[in-house]
Amino acid sequence: QAQLVESGGGLVQAGGSLRLSCAASLNVLKKYNAMAWYRQAPGKERERVASISRIGATTYADSVKGRFTISRDNAEATVILQMNSLKSEDTGVYYCNIVPPIPAFWGQGTQVTVSS
Repeated sequence: QAQLVESGGGLVQAGGSLRLSCAASLNVLKKYNAMAWYRQAPGKERERVASISRIGATTYADSVKGRFTISRDNAEATVILQMNSLKSEDTGVYYCNIVPPIPAFWGQGTQVTVSS
């Protein structure tokens, strides 16, 4: 059974918005403190773009500060990434995982494509 399932990606024009959702099992949210969104652009290493602790403390990669917002709903066991003012360089596959990531938790991700 998948621990983390991502959804919400798609094709959007530059300047547009997308809202990604990560459905997590309750065991994952209870056991681990910090959740994060990661992305892998074509030909690049996977990078962490945003994280959130159990109490709501957040961190962001410099490249997304002011444009992306991460949030979590512990009751619904979801982690949300609201992405605004999207740029072509935001294109990639987005994944959620804990911090630091556990290899077995990587899901299929959700594709985000930003057209310029």
